[in-house]
Amino acid sequence: MNPTFSRRQMLQTSSLGFGYVAFAGLAHTWSAEKKANPLSPKATHHPAKAKRVIFLCMEGGPSHTDTFDYKPKLQADDGKPFTGRSRFGGGKLLGSPFQFRQHGQSGLWISELFPHLAKHADQLCLIRSAHTDIPNHPQAFVQMHTGIFQFPRPSMGAWVLYGLGTENENLPGFVTISPPINNGGPVNYGSSFLPAVYQGTRIGTNRRPVESAQVSNLKNPRRSTSTQRVQVDFVQELNRAAFDPQGGNAEIEGLIEAYELAFRMQGDMPKVMDLSRETEATKKLYGIGERATDDFGRQCLLARRFAEAGVRFIELCHGGWDQHRNLREDLTRNCTAIDKPIAGLLTDLQARGLLKDTLIIWSGEFGRTPYAQGTDGRDHNNKGYTMWLAGGGVRGGLSYGSTDDYGYEAMANKVHVHDWHATVLHLLGLDHEKLTFRYAGRDMRLTDVKGTVVRDIIS
Repeated sequence: MNPTFSRRQMLQTSSLGFGYVAFAGLAHTWSAEKKANPLSPKATHHPAKAKRVIFLCMEGGPSHTDTFDYKPKLQADDGKPFTGRSRFGGGKLLGSPFQFRQHGQSGLWISELFPHLAKHADQLCLIRSAHTDIPNHPQAFVQMHTGIFQFPRPSMGAWVLYGLGTENENLPGFVTISPPINNGGPVNYGSSFLPAVYQGTRIGTNRRPVESAQVSNLKNPRRSTSTQRVQVDFVQELNRAAFDPQGGNAEIEGLIEAYELAFRMQGDMPKVMDLSRETEATKKLYGIGERATDDFGRQCLLARRFAEAGVRFIELCHGGWDQHRNLREDLTRNCTAIDKPIAGLLTDLQARGLLKDTLIIWSGEFGRTPYAQGTDGRDHNNKGYTMWLAGGGVRGGLSYGSTDDYGYEAMANKVHVHDWHATVLHLLGLDHEKLTFRYAGRDMRLTDVKGTVVRDIIS
C-alpha cells in the first residue's frame, strides 16, 4: 500500500497530528515489511578482542614531552638553540617544567601531571611514535577522526558502527559527548557517504557544561507516545513510497531507521544519562562534585553507563590543549581536569569486568615542539607525539616506538593515523581492508589505501 497524497493533504494531516482513524491502516505497514535493521549486531572478520571503544579526545594537541614522553637530553639541553627545522625557524629548546617518574612493575615514565592515571601504568600501552600529515588543527583533527582531511569522509565511529552494528536497539550505537563546534564540527562524527543511521548522536558541545547537555528533541511535549507512534508510522510510509521506486536510496533508508531509533530512544536515553542513580562513592571516584574534575568526570561516568548499555563507540572530548603560551599553568589545569576522571573510569570498568573488552584510546590531533614558542609555550608538532591505549586486547605496561632525543620526530616503529585506525578495527574483529563501502565507483575504507596493523601492541 503506497498511497499518493497531495501536498495540501499532507499539510492538513500534519496539522491534525496524524491522529485520525483514516490513517490507522498505515500505522504498521512499514513495521511488517521493513528490512533487517542495519544496526543489528554483525559478524566480525576474525575473533575480536574488544567489543566497544571509548575514545578520549584531547582537542588542541597535548604536549607529549610534558606528559608521557620523558626526554632526559631535552632537560639537559634546556635553553640551547634548536638545530632542527621548525615552522618559524630557530627557537630554543624548552625542557619540561614537570618531573617524570617510573610507575608500576613496567616502569613506564609518566609526568607528575597524572598522579592518578600513573597508578594504572601497567594497564597503559603508550605509543610514543605517533605522527600525522598536517600541523594545523582543522586538518589534523579531521584526519584523526576520518583518516583523510581533503574531503568529507565517514568518521571512525561511523565505520565501527557500520561494521559491527550495536548491542542495544533502543540507544544510538555511536555517541559523541561535548564535541567541538570548530575543527570540522559534525564532520568528526558524521557518516558522509555511509547511510545516515551510522552517524554519531551528539550530546552537548564544548561550549557548555555536560551537566546541562541534552540530546536535542528527545521529548515531544505536545503528543503522547501512542500519537507519536501513529505519526512516525505515517511519515515512514511516505518515506518508503519515495524509497522503493528509486530502487533504494541510502539517505532515505538511513532516515527511516533514524526515525525509528529516535522514537525508541525516548524511553531509554534519559535513564542512561541520569547520573542520580549512581552512588556517592562512584561519583567521588570520578571526581564529580569537585570543581576541577566535575565536567570531565561526568563525561567519563556517562561513557561507562553507555558502554554497559551496549553502545558501540563513545567519544569524550576535552579542549584547550593548544598551549602556545602559559604552558605550565594551562597544561596543569588541563591534566588535573582529566586525570582523576580517567583513572576512575579505568578502575570502574575493571571492577565491572568491562575493561577486558573495552578499548580505551587517549589522543590529541598531534603533539607539541621541544623548542619554545615565546618563553613558556610550544608550537604544533605533527612529526611525533604520544597517544595511549588500554584494555580491549592491548598489552599493558608497554612503551611502543620512540621519538628522537628531543621528542621532535618519530624515529622507531612509527605509527601513522592510518596505522592506529587499522589497529583499532583489528582489535574490534574488523579487517580494515575488507571493511569497505562502494561509493563513487570505488570501494572506500577508513584507511584509504594505507594502514598497517600494529601487532606488537596486541596481547
